[in-house]
Amino acid sequence: MNYEFFIAKRIIGSKAYKSSISAPIIKIGIAAIAIGIVVMMIAIATGIGLQQKIRDKVVAFNGHVTISNYDSNHSNESSVPISKNQDFYPEFKSVSGVKHVQAVASKFGVIRTETDFEAAFLKGVGSDFDWRYFKDFLVEGHLPDYTNKRNEDILISTYLANRLNFKVGDKMQMVFAKEDPEKIPNIITFKIVGIYNSGFQELDAQYIIGDIRHLQRINRWDEDEIGTFEVFLEDYNQLDEKSREIYENTPSTFNTQSITDRYYSVFEWIKIFDKNIYGIIGIMILIAGINMITALLVLILERTQMIGILKALGSNNWSIRKLFLFNASYLILLGLFWGNVIGLGLLFLQKYFKLLPLDPSVYYVTEAPVYINLGYIVALNIGTLVLCLLMLLLPSYIITKISPVKAMRFQ
Repeated sequence: MNYEFFIAKRIIGSKAYKSSISAPIIKIGIAAIAIGIVVMMIAIATGIGLQQKIRDKVVAFNGHVTISNYDSNHSNESSVPISKNQDFYPEFKSVSGVKHVQAVASKFGVIRTETDFEAAFLKGVGSDFDWRYFKDFLVEGHLPDYTNKRNEDILISTYLANRLNFKVGDKMQMVFAKEDPEKIPNIITFKIVGIYNSGFQELDAQYIIGDIRHLQRINRWDEDEIGTFEVFLEDYNQLDEKSREIYENTPSTFNTQSITDRYYSVFEWIKIFDKNIYGIIGIMILIAGINMITALLVLILERTQMIGILKALGSNNWSIRKLFLFNASYLILLGLFWGNVIGLGLLFLQKYFKLLPLDPSVYYVTEAPVYINLGYIVALNIGTLVLCLLMLLLPSYIITKISPVKAMRFQ
């Protein structure tokens, strides 16, 4: 054990240290570190959590990459069919990192009741549809099954169900216009077997999930014709790279579009969270560092005589600076400990008890989601400790200016 650490330990453990003039300032410094960690942890957890939650909800309705025919139709409606007989379906073997490919179609229609009506898209899906996301969204009833014969079971959102006073088990009519406006529109009676709520109101208001075979019949498509292929990736962080690979490995008559391009404004909006997180981290570390600098200067002032004695006994400036940096490290670690206890406690409370609700029309989620990962927690603690110690190197330089003779006379 080096003597700097030994002396620092004795100072920290002494009763005089805890009841000294600097004690209140030291407590403020510790509190600043703790509050800083809590704020940074919440900012990262909620920022990343919100990004992931919104991203996953958009992906649930569209996949990471969509493959469709080139046409002039830029709406959500499938107008030009694609044959399912493709090399990349049902497994995209030519591109690594592709988890799932599913065939879907969508058509605009109007839900009609005796007293009201609502416009929406019927998203037709088949036996290859991945229900994993909608299992989490399901709030009532059950998921429809389209593996066997065509049926009229549908999944409707809570938003539409509330607007039209529907409940599980009800039947509803949906009207689909034909290309020739003079012809009688197609009318299909569906049965609501499940109600979902993704919390993404913009999408919940648009989509009803039904059997793709209804759309094939309405559009007069063959059984192997669909509107769009939705591709799901294993790693969202590889989206841009895999999107290019998918484009290169599909026929020239097909167009591919990544989810970030299709919902550009949404993903640009959630990118702002990163800037907010970086800004909060910078401000909190700066505040914590300034408080620790104040505490360190007070400690040095309070121990001026001790510094003079140590210098008189032969200690060099760097050795004495290390002593005070060890002391400051203890205070920082104490602040980090309480910050982690409080911060993680708040995050787990939010994760399991949903204490902080959010407006889904603004944030696309009903409550503040949290992302808890050991990696960023460790990095945040180490980064805070290192940056605060680096900031303390400059004020500790004042020790080099203290004269042993004057210091020992200092009262």
